[in-house]
Amino acid sequence: MHLVIIGNGIAGVSCAQAVRRLQPTARITLVSAESAHHFSRPALMYLYMGHLRWPDVKPFEDWYWTENRLELVHDRATHLDAAARTVHLAAGPSLTYDALLLATGATTRYYDWPGQHLRGVQGLVSKADVELMAETTLQVQEAVIVGGGLIGVEMAEMLRTRGHGVTMLVRDRHYWGSVLPPEEAALVDAQLRRHGVRVHYETELTEVLGDDAGRVRAVRTSRGTELPCQWLGIATGVTPALDLTAGTGIDTDRGILVDDYLQTSVPGIFAAGDCAQRRSPGPGEAAIEPLWYTGRMQGETVAHTICGQPTAYRRGPWFNSAKFFDLEYQTYGQVPARPGADEASFWWQHPTAALGLRLHYRADASRALLGVNALGLRLRHDVCDQWLRRGVPVGEVLAQLGAANFDPEFFAQHEPAIVAAYNARHPDEPAVVLRRRKGLLSRLLSV
Repeated sequence: MHLVIIGNGIAGVSCAQAVRRLQPTARITLVSAESAHHFSRPALMYLYMGHLRWPDVKPFEDWYWTENRLELVHDRATHLDAAARTVHLAAGPSLTYDALLLATGATTRYYDWPGQHLRGVQGLVSKADVELMAETTLQVQEAVIVGGGLIGVEMAEMLRTRGHGVTMLVRDRHYWGSVLPPEEAALVDAQLRRHGVRVHYETELTEVLGDDAGRVRAVRTSRGTELPCQWLGIATGVTPALDLTAGTGIDTDRGILVDDYLQTSVPGIFAAGDCAQRRSPGPGEAAIEPLWYTGRMQGETVAHTICGQPTAYRRGPWFNSAKFFDLEYQTYGQVPARPGADEASFWWQHPTAALGLRLHYRADASRALLGVNALGLRLRHDVCDQWLRRGVPVGEVLAQLGAANFDPEFFAQHEPAIVAAYNARHPDEPAVVLRRRKGLLSRLLSV
């Protein structure tokens, strides 16, 4: 079997590695125009900030690919002939395949703003984006970022490390209003302001203004203000890369449509990662999941189907993690910006430190946990995952908080304060009793 994979991101590489394990004799070719080797996309910001060098963001040494008989083609796929099972390349010879995985990723989403073509206007998705950002921000005094989310904060942190002034335009009433409840958003907002980022809420971009040299000089906002800037970051989301599907008969919508087995409408062609859109996502699940870990899971899952072991993609409970400057963020399960009619939410916040915990749960007799947000607190993934899979009642979750704590051994412990706050707010319920946390000393004594 010859498997051709378009894209060497986490989805494509995870598929290649899994196929190599499942079918040691298979020929596997990875094609990428972005880079000759796979790299860690979440680490790109640290290249710009000077914390890492290019070799540092490559998870595997260059010999790894030859050692595992994974052929790398640094070229651009220009055309797909599905009938002939052939991929045409810009520079090299065409590749015929028995199975094809499209792991083409995503690109920055623009909204046809006047002037968005000007130099100094860009998103942050690819290696080329980081290289362009390093080049075009050299002489910048002021930068504007449109949108929030995780990419917007990454851009802001990158720019602030080089001393550039940063203003963010956020269309919601608070930061990441479609995702975060107001209390979590307030903690993030405090981080942004502490690091010198100016944030304009309920404000959108309407026009990009340029100078005589064709570079951005200012932006005009929905509030009628003009903000001077020499660089404009677009952080309004991403859109799946679909160029290669044109004229192939592959069904597309916002992304490449796939079934539960990540198969497209054309036999022998699969899609995974940021470009894939599931036709029938599970309850509460998004059709497109542009995250690193879902890309890895989809790549590993589709490998089994490609190798004759049909395996449906089942993500399990949602999770994500990020950093807002110094503030660590973890989320598990479903935590909407505002609870539904049959849901309840408990929020605890430290009185002086940037620490917060939210437990979102059913408002019926089960009190089953639906989701967790943690800011400034590190939680164990396996514990939170099991709570959600088993639908553990919120009272039991609170009693077990010590088991989920992943902070270093001698960090301050906040479980007693969290449980006390819950009990004070729910005097009609049986009081939650925190189970004793087994510490380092007791673990050592038990060995």
